[in-house]
Amino acid sequence: MSNINPLLMLDVVELRDRLASGAVRAVEYVEACLDRIAEIEPQVQAWAWLDSDHAIAQARALDARRQSGAPTGPLHGLPVGLKDVIDTAKIPSENGTVLDKGRVPEDDAVLVSRLKAAGAIIMGKTVSTELAFMHPSKTRNPHNPSHTPGGSSSGSAAAVAAAMVPLAVGTQTGGSVIRPASFCGVVGFKPTFGAIARTGVLSQSPSLDTIGVFANSINGAAMVAESLFGHDAGDPATVPSPTPRLLDVAKSDPLVTPMLAFVRPPQFDEVADEATVMAFREITALLGDQCFEAPLPKAFDDANALRKQINFAEMAKHFYGYEKRGREHLSPEIVAAIDEGKDIKARDYLAALDWRKVLNAGLEEVFNRCDAIITPAAPGPAPDNLQTTGNPIFNGLWTFCGTPAVTIPLLWSQNNMPMGVQLVGRVGDDARLMRTANWLKSHLGGQENA
Repeated sequence: MSNINPLLMLDVVELRDRLASGAVRAVEYVEACLDRIAEIEPQVQAWAWLDSDHAIAQARALDARRQSGAPTGPLHGLPVGLKDVIDTAKIPSENGTVLDKGRVPEDDAVLVSRLKAAGAIIMGKTVSTELAFMHPSKTRNPHNPSHTPGGSSSGSAAAVAAAMVPLAVGTQTGGSVIRPASFCGVVGFKPTFGAIARTGVLSQSPSLDTIGVFANSINGAAMVAESLFGHDAGDPATVPSPTPRLLDVAKSDPLVTPMLAFVRPPQFDEVADEATVMAFREITALLGDQCFEAPLPKAFDDANALRKQINFAEMAKHFYGYEKRGREHLSPEIVAAIDEGKDIKARDYLAALDWRKVLNAGLEEVFNRCDAIITPAAPGPAPDNLQTTGNPIFNGLWTFCGTPAVTIPLLWSQNNMPMGVQLVGRVGDDARLMRTANWLKSHLGGQENA
């Protein structure tokens, strides 16, 4: 990125401050983003819908508002990419499937309304895999186009990684924020389940679906997420409660040096590649007395299978309309998941839901001894294979339990591909998680050639 416009390399919080003061105009920044997109989009293919005139018009209106002396929002002038499973009024929202080709919603999703109220610019719609599942999309990894960017939030992660936008929003039902963030080398933040309202977002599995964000920094992820947190009567997963001061806490110094628990997720020994094993051996050694290993009870071995049961059973219900309209137009991955979901007994589905409380009780024993869990974001770097979105096995447990998770781009493989380090926090303790992530980044810096 040596020839890139320096504006695009700014930390997004510093950029926010410059936009708020008028040192950088929103139009100036959006034009820089559009130039970057024109240059690199043919290779990366991160966008499902983009209209330059629409983006410039929003920027001009925001510049005029600031110049008039009217109040500006906490995200004033910041362009945001939205995964194409998030409804946008009068803008195509096609959910990554030909069955929704030409679909244009009348209303914004709740999170889009909150972004607009905060002064963000809706840059466009980023590519999603088909119905936010496992069938690979057209998007390529910005670091090497022969490697997968991950899924299902492939376009959102790739757009931020390629410096097309500083912020993007995605969704995670298994590992669809953390994994692509790790593969593409950006910060990905999946908040506590229910922190961000899903009204107006494609429903695949309501017991698991979680909104997440991508940013070029930890503080940037905290900043945009803070504007999205909050209760919505249309989403029963949200509850009326005070919104955490994510950015202020993330930027603050810990009162005491954080303690981390290294957790080998289920099947770590079977699927983690040598680079990951060696990297975490080095990281835990560098952390020394600030890290201890916490083995998970045997009950956690079934967590991924339980999450899959819930996911597929709910998918069979919520995607029934797609199957009825055009089963022949769905990918083999979606059809197989729907069919498997149909065969899951109600008894087994309801029993799987009950396990969330059991597993969180087990995690509480770990969190009583640490500030956060440190664990791999993926088995390794992005596979050199465009027929896969990668293995989400190191993400599903945390999605199932509803715990907040963040991945930080701290590692590089020997073939020069990024690898994320995942931190997991206690349910509802998102702010401390982001502060701990900043501490870890400053403590470790970047590790080369993992």
